[in-house]
Amino acid sequence: MAEAAFISTTIPYVNAQPHLGHAFEYSQADAYARHMASQGMDVYFLSGSDENSLKNVLAAEKEGITARELVDRNVVFFERMAADLQTKLSRFIRTSVDQDHIDGAVEIWRRMEASGDIYAKDYEGLYCVGCEQFYTPAELVDGKCPEHLTVPDLVSERNYFFRLSNYQDKLLAALESGELKVVPESRLNEVASFVRSGLEDISISRSTGRARGWGIPVPGDENQVMYVWIDALTNYTNALGWTRDGEEYKKYWVDAAKRVHVVGKGVTRFHAVYWPAMLMSAGLPMPTEVVVHGYITASGQKLSKTTGNVIDPADLIERFGSHAVRYFLLAEFSPFIDGDFSEDRLIARYNADLANGLGNLLSRATSMTVRYRDGVIPEPAEIGDPERSLAEQLAASEQASVAAMAGYDHREALARIWDLVRRTNAYVDERAPWHLAKDPAQAAALDTTLHYLVGAVRQLGRLLLPFLPEAAETIVRTLGAEPDKVPGAQSWLDGLAGVQVTKSPALFPRIEAPAAE
Repeated sequence: MAEAAFISTTIPYVNAQPHLGHAFEYSQADAYARHMASQGMDVYFLSGSDENSLKNVLAAEKEGITARELVDRNVVFFERMAADLQTKLSRFIRTSVDQDHIDGAVEIWRRMEASGDIYAKDYEGLYCVGCEQFYTPAELVDGKCPEHLTVPDLVSERNYFFRLSNYQDKLLAALESGELKVVPESRLNEVASFVRSGLEDISISRSTGRARGWGIPVPGDENQVMYVWIDALTNYTNALGWTRDGEEYKKYWVDAAKRVHVVGKGVTRFHAVYWPAMLMSAGLPMPTEVVVHGYITASGQKLSKTTGNVIDPADLIERFGSHAVRYFLLAEFSPFIDGDFSEDRLIARYNADLANGLGNLLSRATSMTVRYRDGVIPEPAEIGDPERSLAEQLAASEQASVAAMAGYDHREALARIWDLVRRTNAYVDERAPWHLAKDPAQAAALDTTLHYLVGAVRQLGRLLLPFLPEAAETIVRTLGAEPDKVPGAQSWLDGLAGVQVTKSPALFPRIEAPAAE
């Protein structure tokens, strides 16, 4: 039986339409999920919407509509973006309407309370609505939230608190032993340092009045609703139906080989400290890995719906196509540090790598097979150094890309796959099948060249399935195979001879840069 794995994105607020940072996280997590599946794992991939936040209420008030109307309208944009980016979700959970989530959030609260980890007290603190969290004065930058560059509100009220301080030693032990991994190591060091410095108890509720009556009520207290982050974090287990003893919960959480959260650096603390501590308190298994990505910036500033610094992924997809946007996000940006977006770089990268590189290679392989062998892949004859070099590059690219994805580095994985794109194009130039076709005495050499060329392009389709799923499937099917039937690098030429190929469609048409005004 295949090992099971769980992987999730964070669930974004739906106070406005998504920006390119959300598209980045969706593309990353989907690539990781598809890669795990390609390695034989049974994967559950979760995303959703965080709907119970004060941000959503305030955005609705500003528009003169109800919070329900706002979240029902805006969630559609996130679901559409996921589909447009070719993400293959197991479930999209909505925290304000899905009963699995509401029941699970309440039950985790009750379990934490039963463990003696919840108490009430009066509290005053500096609260950023954009982050939906409290900050100490020392954490502010020139008196402003470091994420949103806004002055936080001074809030005084009676709230419930979670005894996070009870879990300092257990959290530190989990981080140091590797029971709870944080990737990359620099983020692990930050989290471990934060825990070592001493954990303070955290506020986990808000007054119903300040929340405008929006949110999940605290069990037994109609005057309080759950703090949005405490509610939202529980979505990961709730989606699996843990309160109803769901089979998916047992398979993809309790018994899973991997329980992975893909998160932005601004919410590392919530996922690598607060959430594991909550699970310890509730008696549930922790995640195994928290993978932390950087931000996509514009002119050096974080993309943010709150600040209005937004690049619309729907607009980019409409103008350039999903292949271009998804590939650029995964090939251009580091999975771990910030990177600045440029439309000119998107166009240049797409044209160089996809239109001129992979697309041209697929066109060469299919058109020459159709022209010289009526579309039937021939049996190979004697091979030479170019074929051996091509086989060596395939083995190296597969090994390196798999290793990179094991470390959640999609950019490195694609760079190593593109080594094979370049080597295969060079192979075509070395063998020059257009010259071989002119000499009947070179018929066997032409057969070998076409056989190895089509085999290499078929392998590229297989290797690219996690990154460009729809394009990769088209490549493989154009070459007469099914995506799940293509053999690995060790037997990469198996089943090729005699297969019918079709002339490739224009899979990656060039993008012309807009004329300067």
